[in-house]
Amino acid sequence: MLIIGYRLGSLPSSHRQIEPELMRRLMNDNQIRDISGRIQTKGLNLLEGRSTVGSIAEDDEFSSDEMARFWSNPKNIQESTFTGRELFSGEMLGPSDVNVLLSEPMLDLMVEYYTATYLNHNFKAPFREGPDDSIIIRVTINKFGRCRIGSEVFGSALSSRYVKSSFVLANFITSDDRVDCYPGQVRYFFKHIIDFEDEVVEHNLAYIRWYKSAETAKIRYHFSVDDEESTCNVELWKNEFLHDGRDCIVPVQNILSRFVPAEYQISTRQNAVKYIAINPINRKFNIR
Repeated sequence: MLIIGYRLGSLPSSHRQIEPELMRRLMNDNQIRDISGRIQTKGLNLLEGRSTVGSIAEDDEFSSDEMARFWSNPKNIQESTFTGRELFSGEMLGPSDVNVLLSEPMLDLMVEYYTATYLNHNFKAPFREGPDDSIIIRVTINKFGRCRIGSEVFGSALSSRYVKSSFVLANFITSDDRVDCYPGQVRYFFKHIIDFEDEVVEHNLAYIRWYKSAETAKIRYHFSVDDEESTCNVELWKNEFLHDGRDCIVPVQNILSRFVPAEYQISTRQNAVKYIAINPINRKFNIR
């Protein structure tokens, strides 16, 4: 683990004090998270009987226990396995494009995704070889530029207007059964339907490209803000994506949170490696 002290004010900026303001917010969020962790989820009982505000009015259909499970599922993925068909507190938002024809590579990835998700079923693309009992997947999807989950709206690279909110974190179970958090960028959200023998099931999914880890595992930097004593840590990842694969298809329920990316390089040499700094943004919920 590489730890280096650095004053954030010396980083390149737009000269609008964006970085110090961002770090102050991150540290405040961390304090709030520590407090909320101590009271656990008992405070969610306060939501009972309280009306939600604006766009999250649909959350009223969730009890406090259900909301607690909904928030904890992306973190506890070893105990909670999503397929994309489950009810979630939100909705897909525009810009949208219906009946988009899947490419051949994307069809292959969809078959891999469903095969790994539904272990008791076989799947195949139309006119492809496979077991006789294979479910033939549909070749079209409905694409969406945004997705509301709870009180937050997540964007995607599908529309440049919402690209700033397209950077997300999600947990994965590694090959040695550990849970690790990966940063990525949502390319688009989409709905896809599977025709099971006894029912038609719609899945709410996201296509996310994941960033590569730094060479020496994760690099963690120690930042201070102006002359204040408060500090916080951010992780550095390579500023390039992994190759597309089945893991790029993720149920929207598995999205952990958003983050703010910032380009960064360790040295000033011409051939210095450029990294991306991951500044997490905590999930939020509003009541009145």
